[in-house]
Amino acid sequence: MQATQIAALDLDALATAIAQGNVTSVDATTVALDRLDGVGRKLNAVVRLEREAALEAAEAADRLRASGAALPPLHGVPLAHKDLFYRAGHLSGGGSKIRSDFRAEVTSTAIARLDAAGALDIGRLQLAEFAMSPTGYNETLGHARNPWNPAHVPGGSSSGSGVAVAARLVTASLGTDTGGSLRHPGAMCGLIGLKPTWGLVPTDGVMPLSASLDCSGPLARTAKDAARILSVIAAGDYLTGIDAGIVGLRIAVPGGYYRELLDPEVAAALGEAIRQLSSLGAIVSETAPPAMALINALMQLVMSVEAATIHRRWLIERPQDYADQVRARIEPGLYYPATRYVEALSMRAAITDEWIASCMGNADLALLPAISIPVPTIAATTEGDPADIARVIGTLTHCTRGINYLGLPATSVPCGFDRAGLPIAFQLVGRPYSEATMLRAAHAYQGLTDWHQRMPAAAELN
Repeated sequence: MQATQIAALDLDALATAIAQGNVTSVDATTVALDRLDGVGRKLNAVVRLEREAALEAAEAADRLRASGAALPPLHGVPLAHKDLFYRAGHLSGGGSKIRSDFRAEVTSTAIARLDAAGALDIGRLQLAEFAMSPTGYNETLGHARNPWNPAHVPGGSSSGSGVAVAARLVTASLGTDTGGSLRHPGAMCGLIGLKPTWGLVPTDGVMPLSASLDCSGPLARTAKDAARILSVIAAGDYLTGIDAGIVGLRIAVPGGYYRELLDPEVAAALGEAIRQLSSLGAIVSETAPPAMALINALMQLVMSVEAATIHRRWLIERPQDYADQVRARIEPGLYYPATRYVEALSMRAAITDEWIASCMGNADLALLPAISIPVPTIAATTEGDPADIARVIGTLTHCTRGINYLGLPATSVPCGFDRAGLPIAFQLVGRPYSEATMLRAAHAYQGLTDWHQRMPAAAELN
């Protein structure tokens, strides 16, 4: 199989091809490394590659297959991940100057579970500095570039992961989500960006931003691929029943807050997606959200305090080594009273129940915008009046950040392109631990549409 054919395979197809001997792990790994080193660096998606170790692991994977031994589910599949995931003895910079020489002493549980499933860990990918931007902003390492149009942001903070999967450099990647950092690059790059229920996937061995909000999850081209990764890192089964369809599935569509910033082009794409889900047998109803200003304020308080706790010493000793935009988001957390922080955590369960009752009612899932506006340019999020920049960035997180405070699972699902050729996506949100239902709905939708199969020109597979 030619290199371009291998690169075009999604995770499920590549894992099957390697298991059946139609593609060797060495060939798949060589293609991924070469593409990351070429297209990946052109789009500034790559931090570090482990070429020699990756090829040695691929050779071992091919020998194991040739021996006739039973193979794990991701045997020989090359993957690369956000540079927050630790591997013992390896660098993990967190997208920052401050941690550029940090070597981890432990391996994250999520990475260890992928190892046990046979996946090959071939490198680390770009991210926003300390995971503190919904656009992928990184003043130190430069901006990752959206493969659909390099002048536009790819979404953050898991920017390199979104770029690498969309540009067919790897089939899937682990990222993290504290206020939308899997769903933003998923939406802006045309991918499934799955934020699991808080606590479902272990976050040990991942540099934290806000322990009460942080989630680890996959970015992948398809819901089925995301289910395959989630089954490994959450130690569950999210593939059984994924083909069951959605006849009778109840989907709520909240109005109010979730529609107030909606661009007409995005609204039209979401409306068509709702119509298509209805045609598959889903029962759609309209609902109204509770007061979201309180939820967003509590989320911001928790994130700021927990981030400031982690960064307090560096803020004192190395303030000049933070980008202004990043330091400005962390420093307010130094000044909240402890009583406000504890109050914010203690209110969480009751507010989550209220959101579910209001936004979902008796429905199985809620459908929201992923981002309310077309994907902005890098210039629109970095140049000009700081107030204008802040408004754009605030709009990007309008529909995502509150979900982290609530601890609910959510995923971006690509549902079209705007007139400039940039992806549009909706967001499915479920009750706690309803990832299987959410992925089943996304999979059914992807069976009817081809948005996820379209390929950016930057993938260079023609």
